[in-house]
Amino acid sequence: MSSGHAPSNYYVPIVIESDGRGERSFDIYSRLLKDRIIFIGTPIDDGVANSVIAQLLFLQMQDPKKDIHIYINSPGGSVTAGLAMYDTMQFLTCDVNTYCIGIAASMGSVLLTAGTKGKRFCLPNSHVMIHQVSGGAQGTALDVERTFGFMINLNNRLHGILAKHTDLREYIGQANRARARALYDESEMVSAYARLYAEAMGRPGILG
Repeated sequence: MSSGHAPSNYYVPIVIESDGRGERSFDIYSRLLKDRIIFIGTPIDDGVANSVIAQLLFLQMQDPKKDIHIYINSPGGSVTAGLAMYDTMQFLTCDVNTYCIGIAASMGSVLLTAGTKGKRFCLPNSHVMIHQVSGGAQGTALDVERTFGFMINLNNRLHGILAKHTDLREYIGQANRARARALYDESEMVSAYARLYAEAMGRPGILG
């Protein structure tokens, strides 16, 4: 299991189980994996994504029909790493249950909505946050322009994913139109995202 699931200075508990053949020890995340539970509890980067993808594929090979459970407590992180995880979740034949515990922000919120409809949950004191793609660029004017275009493409792709999984195409469209009219006018964008969030959290079953 990747150490990306817990900070290097965080003690990972060891679980000891006994059976007729003796005792076996597991780190807590490996033991949870036996019950088809995956925990995403750090910012998302390539290391975390590779570990989660490997676990998803392993569980798919073990039983392509039995549900997988993903618990998310993440502030988000790399969009490309998150999209790799998202694509893998959509590739699986088994249902994926997603649970927000603590916070699912940025890319974490995308992974939360990517679970199977009817099997997505937020705990009572958890938080979900959606925002635009952020990043920076340097180099020549052409380099900056290309980077800006790439970020716009990623932003639109994430809008499409959220629209697909929340049935909020109208609000996603409003966010896109606000961006097109005002080149990221913050007041309009924040308003559009606020409506999207309010609808997602308040409409019965929208994250169900």
